[in-house]
Amino acid sequence: MASFLKSLFTNCACPQGRMGRLMLKFMNLCHAPLTNWGLNIAGIQDGWTMLDIGCGGGATLQRLLKRSKGACVYGIDISEESVAKAKKVNAKVLDKQVFVCQGSAEKLPYEDGEFNLVTAVETVYFWPDLPDCLQEVKRVLKPRGKFVIMVEVVDRNSMWTNVVEGMTAYQPIQLQQMLIEAGFTQTEIHLKKPSYATVIGIKK
Repeated sequence: MASFLKSLFTNCACPQGRMGRLMLKFMNLCHAPLTNWGLNIAGIQDGWTMLDIGCGGGATLQRLLKRSKGACVYGIDISEESVAKAKKVNAKVLDKQVFVCQGSAEKLPYEDGEFNLVTAVETVYFWPDLPDCLQEVKRVLKPRGKFVIMVEVVDRNSMWTNVVEGMTAYQPIQLQQMLIEAGFTQTEIHLKKPSYATVIGIKK
């Protein structure tokens, strides 16, 4: 049982194969409360162009679309399995209002100033060079665009960081400081029990 769980949760960073597909189903279901709460804070407006980095199974793309009439929503994920799942989940609006591709937060394949909102749900744990990735996020945001980070694991010594290979947890105050150092302004921290955190920064 322990080896099964280890194999399953190791697929958090880059879901692959059968275990990866199971993890994507788990993510779509279990991230819903955190994501819905965080998106309600984000102040999303109609007609926005939005990007979800680390889009996983694609459920966040659906939630973004529902909150913005006439929106265009983009998703990117490093995992081929995630991209396939996100496309399947959003099949009815794929390549019309929802656009999904494979790629990394380190080098986003988008133009400067393209998005009103960028989201990252339970994914910054795995970004290889977070300060550099934050600069990429800032680059693709429009002036006054928002970056919304949603995390549930905020303790470096949690059971998750011991189970999931390559995972680094950040306290909300650390994420806020990184956003400030990256040049974001009007940063905010929102907390909700049990350990939900949403950290927001705005591009100048």
